Amino acid sequence: MQISELLGIEIQKALHTLYSIDEACYVQPTRKEFEGDYTFVIFGLVKTLKASPADLGKAIGTYLMENSPIVENYSLVQGFLNIGVKSTVWLDYLNSLSRDKNKHTLASKNAPVMVEYSSPNTNKPLHLGHLRNNFLGYATANILDAAGYTVSKTCLVNDRGIHICKSMLAYQKYGNGETPESSGLKGDHLVGKYYVTFDKKYKEEIAILIAEGKTEEDAKKIAPSLVEAQEMLLKWEQNDTEIVKLWKTLNAWVYAGFNETYQKIGVDFDKTYYESQTYLLGKECVEEGLASGVFFKKPDNSVWIDLTEEGMDQKLVLRGDGTSVYITQDLGTTDLKFTDFNSQKSIWVVGNEQDYHFKVLFAIMKKLGRSYADGCFHLSYGMVDLPSGKMKSREGTVVDADELYADMLAGAKELSEEKSKIKELPEAEQTELYKMLALGALKYFLLKVEPKKRMLFNPEESIDFQGNTGPFIQYTHARIKSILRKASTQISTEVDINTPIQKEERELLFILTEYKNTLQKAADEYSPALIANYAYDLAKTFNGFYALHSVMNEENEAVKAMRLILIKEVADTLKAAMGLLGIGVPEQM
Repeated sequence: MQISELLGIEIQKALHTLYSIDEACYVQPTRKEFEGDYTFVIFGLVKTLKASPADLGKAIGTYLMENSPIVENYSLVQGFLNIGVKSTVWLDYLNSLSRDKNKHTLASKNAPVMVEYSSPNTNKPLHLGHLRNNFLGYATANILDAAGYTVSKTCLVNDRGIHICKSMLAYQKYGNGETPESSGLKGDHLVGKYYVTFDKKYKEEIAILIAEGKTEEDAKKIAPSLVEAQEMLLKWEQNDTEIVKLWKTLNAWVYAGFNETYQKIGVDFDKTYYESQTYLLGKECVEEGLASGVFFKKPDNSVWIDLTEEGMDQKLVLRGDGTSVYITQDLGTTDLKFTDFNSQKSIWVVGNEQDYHFKVLFAIMKKLGRSYADGCFHLSYGMVDLPSGKMKSREGTVVDADELYADMLAGAKELSEEKSKIKELPEAEQTELYKMLALGALKYFLLKVEPKKRMLFNPEESIDFQGNTGPFIQYTHARIKSILRKASTQISTEVDINTPIQKEERELLFILTEYKNTLQKAADEYSPALIANYAYDLAKTFNGFYALHSVMNEENEAVKAMRLILIKEVADTLKAAMGLLGIGVPEQM
């Protein structure tokens, strides 16, 4: 049982004895500017007991001091009762923590959850925005798994549509049989090159049409390249042999490139869905909705839903010619995923430009009576900007994921050689350490910010060994492991609970008690940022402790034994927390 829970029970006993009140009592961490470990808020009792906060606080505090085996002291700040816990309780907790094999996981909830992330288009390689998506989805899945859920990780690949045909058309016209092998490019980079080529040609055509007197709006619609791409899409939908062959060839190149990048950045999926295989499924949902009166037809035979009562508007779900729109596909795919995984909770990790789309989708599923509708959640995240501004795929101004990884790898190597004793390691271990630091810097920087916030990515800041960065936490872990290696034969399995402890040690123990609470909150809020900043607080607090107190040179053997167990728990918890983010921590640096 957590110390906060034990204290809640002690306060409950006090209220029962003093005021005959029987209700659960909860405490919260005391703010750092005040004395104490936990705070009990008294204001809720004032009206019931018709007494002042000062009188109630004094009575409860005095009772706890006289009767509770775990309370050491108390102080009252207005309606807040700040309570200090005895050192023996903290050290008893440390002993229980060192014996607990499930200290970094929560009990099983017997609840299946699906997390969908990545969802790339097959017309371009993964870029910095995709990295935030992948890291956020993968970390969220890890957190939910550790919190006791049964998690499935899925990906929906957008492998059809006009945007795909733009790359295909440009390759068909200008590719001259180029392949990944002949060009020396990864397949996704090669196809992305032709997406940029299409856009450049399309803009040239628009400029010519405008110069001939067409409006910009008309020019965009009638530009020859776009018309040809639309004709290609129609041929694809009609299963034209030549077009489908080209489509399969280019997509195969892209998938090979994606898989290489996924392996490099350390993410994976339990199942991948393809839009080309699911985009027609939603028509059955439309027929169902028409029959039940959820949808209605307009004179042009198009099918709509009225969501004005839900604060939205009327939404098209099927065109008059019977062709699908994006929401049509999502209706069918959502049903398919529920059939496959039976997940009553489903999370879509998609950028905030799709906020309205998901409000509509979830509202429709609810109106269709889907049992899982209330468990649908859009994990909306903000865009990633660079010091140079917003990224644009069509113009080729994105930060490519592979190139960024290579730059981070070079930065990790340079900084490591400056700051650590890495040259003492075998070459293979050096290489693995560079990769670990590069990914740690990149993932941590993108995950430490709350998902909803738009963020500015600064590669140089992310790779620093100081401050709120991945490498700082990784270095702290390696530092602790170095101490533990020196003391390998001296590490006890049990702490004498009468050992004196310092303020800084209590602070470390307090943060360790908060791990499971943080994990549960991160799972409830789908927020890896909570885990990231927890890991930073723990690493920072350890470094503050270590700046003031020696471990190996401590003369009091009981204190030394306690500190070794304490820092081992810190290292284990840092490893667990960073692992949830998909970040490895080194044993030495």
